[in-house]
Amino acid sequence: MDFTSPADLSPLPNAEAPRDCPLCPRLVAFREDCRAEHPSWWNAPVPAFGDPAAWLAIVGLAPGKHGANRTGRPFTGDYAGDLLYATIAKFGLSDGEYRADRGDGLRLNGAIILNAVKCLPPQNKTLPVEESNCRPFLMTAIDNLPNLDTFIALGKVAHDTLCRSFGIPVAKARFAHGAQHELPGGRRLIDSYHCSRYNQNTRRLDAPMFEDVFREACDGR
Repeated sequence: MDFTSPADLSPLPNAEAPRDCPLCPRLVAFREDCRAEHPSWWNAPVPAFGDPAAWLAIVGLAPGKHGANRTGRPFTGDYAGDLLYATIAKFGLSDGEYRADRGDGLRLNGAIILNAVKCLPPQNKTLPVEESNCRPFLMTAIDNLPNLDTFIALGKVAHDTLCRSFGIPVAKARFAHGAQHELPGGRRLIDSYHCSRYNQNTRRLDAPMFEDVFREACDGR
């Protein structure tokens, strides 16, 4: 694994945290533990991936340990990525074949993947202060996507982060799978259960349910 800056891999270099971002002490400590345990992994804030002309932003929670934290690309190399990238391909939002490797040549068309938090959290659970610390990077990314008009939030944390980013009280825009919410500037937010292994294994989310969200997002395109 190369140890380049996240900005060097990003379609939105001005919206990326530095490789050794110091903002969240708990995440920094966990990052250092992972670097000691797996020195060949990415082990750094994970940059955005996708089309800088995107109309659709898919917003996840944070990198997975054996996925994005290992490979340096969102949802790449883990169970959640298998469903996400298969669904993206089904709706014509990618070119190339997803092979769970950052070097597989996959490209997104009209879509971009962002995260509420860019660094790996212990037990896949972020803290509110970490979400707040990372929110400026998310908003800078959004501000640099001029064609963006639709968001898919993968899970409640992503939903809440987007609502807070746009100044919408979370109590007035409750998270629910398939729910839609109006955002400022004529944009819209569509909620989905996260495509995690746990949600898929418990059947809280299956492929048809996930596809329904993308179908709604793509309706009329």
